[in-house]
Amino acid sequence: MKASRFFIGTLKEAPADAEIVSHKLMVRAGMIRRVAGGIYNYLPIGLRSIRKVEQIVREEMNRAGAIELLMPAVQPAELWQESGRWEQYGPELLRFKDRKQSDFVMGPTHEEVVTDIARNQIKSYRQLPVNFYQVQTKFRDEIRPRFGVMRGREFIMKDAYSFDKDVDGLKLSYQKMYDAYVRIFTRLGLDFRAVVADNGSIGGSGSHEFHVIAETGEDDIAYCPSSEFAANVEATDALPLIATRGAASEALTKTSTPGAAKCEAVAELLGIPLERTIKSIVLATDNEGAEPTEPTIWLLMLRGDHSLNEIKVGKLEGLKGFRFATEAEIVEWFGTPPGYLGPLNTKKPVKVVADSTVANMSDFVVGSNEVDFHTTGVNWGRDLPEPVVADIRNVQKGDPSPDGKGVLDICRGIEVGHVFQLGTKYSEAMSATYLAENGKPAPMQMGCYGIGITRILGAAIEQNFDDKGIIWPESIAPFQVVVCPMGLDRSELVREHAERVYNELVAAGVDVILDDRGERPGVMFADWELIGVPHRLVIGDRGLKDGKIEYQGRRDTEATLLPAEEAAQTVAQKIAAALAV
Repeated sequence: MKASRFFIGTLKEAPADAEIVSHKLMVRAGMIRRVAGGIYNYLPIGLRSIRKVEQIVREEMNRAGAIELLMPAVQPAELWQESGRWEQYGPELLRFKDRKQSDFVMGPTHEEVVTDIARNQIKSYRQLPVNFYQVQTKFRDEIRPRFGVMRGREFIMKDAYSFDKDVDGLKLSYQKMYDAYVRIFTRLGLDFRAVVADNGSIGGSGSHEFHVIAETGEDDIAYCPSSEFAANVEATDALPLIATRGAASEALTKTSTPGAAKCEAVAELLGIPLERTIKSIVLATDNEGAEPTEPTIWLLMLRGDHSLNEIKVGKLEGLKGFRFATEAEIVEWFGTPPGYLGPLNTKKPVKVVADSTVANMSDFVVGSNEVDFHTTGVNWGRDLPEPVVADIRNVQKGDPSPDGKGVLDICRGIEVGHVFQLGTKYSEAMSATYLAENGKPAPMQMGCYGIGITRILGAAIEQNFDDKGIIWPESIAPFQVVVCPMGLDRSELVREHAERVYNELVAAGVDVILDDRGERPGVMFADWELIGVPHRLVIGDRGLKDGKIEYQGRRDTEATLLPAEEAAQTVAQKIAAALAV
């Protein structure tokens, strides 16, 4: 590629709405331009990287035995109504009507469509297993699209769906996809972790997320440095931090705590560790169409230094679809606004759930349900009935690892892939059956496997940048090498060597661009450093007189000189070594 025949749309400044590094650099490097909130044009530089990501993904999907097809972005509502997700999915599902007033959606995912394919095309166990995949544009109507391609509304995704005869077959298909994802993210040149995850709205029995490790990530990942354990914090079991409950040693005492509405303030005022205080969180579940008509109020008790895990709470019996209680409800049930709440002397009965650590505490401090008062020396059994005990908190750094092999650390990650064992969630709802070996119909066991193609670009940049711009891994850089001739229009010697090196790199299969725009060196270097090309060769009269060409890797602090006749071969070997994973 010659730069004079290519479009390079670099900018000196990022737009005001760009909040994170990847958004700023993708705009400045001429990769994307905003069309509407969360919707972007992908300019030639950006599209080149997208296509390289897609190529790696396709190669590994094919290697794993998946078969590519293409499903429509627009989907009929009937399929979503069959699965039950028409009502369940929420406002992120963009619904619209066509000219005949028929309901359609812009697909955020394709479980329904692919299940419809399977039930119409797969009849016998002899056709199983099969795994279909596509690379397709998706749309999710995010309430607050932000961070460029990291949380856009329209995006490109690879999604695959496996169909098996039984659970054992599903597990095998799942492992093949898991292994393929490991190969994909390794080939992409990213620092990543595969972590145990919650299935969320997709449903199913088990899943793993693939996260690119980056400080700007939205997800907290718990991992054990001394073992293989890694999981999203929301899916990590929080073991009790107190093995057994100690005996009561303090009297139950109502204590004045003026202005101390938070656990930290209570601990400081009373001169006790924060770990002896209890955080009270009030939830409500509505009983629409049933008795009683008023909501059920729940009091969840956490240690003062812990935080609530809403995913875990939503899985507890009776708490599916919970909401946080309103202040009016809190006053009605507890007799006081938030800040001094506790399980003692409530005005109306509440259901108490204690975190597993709280259940083993003694002589702890709770709110007295009276402004400016807390109660100290509280104990289970003596002062409070034994609670319902559950793991309802987020783990934190230093907690014991669930695998018993050390303690947890926490890092930040950007989710770029997710694999699910769906089981029969969709096949049963949509009657996707096959004729089994015994001659009877049986529901297909399904798995689904997604990778955010465009999101990978943002995640890769969040992990690889400096004050000059992007630093791409060789595998997904828009160009692997840039040849920068000095004074191309003035020196025939420079022109000849630039063309020779360029042609040698092309012949070696290297993705190279020759900057023949005639720009000043500073402009050329700034553009390609911003764009993030991994390797640069600078050709000038001064170096050629000594038989040298200047080479600098994007991560190198200084340039080195290479023999002019060997420069192309040397760089090609560097790239081959980087890609040999």
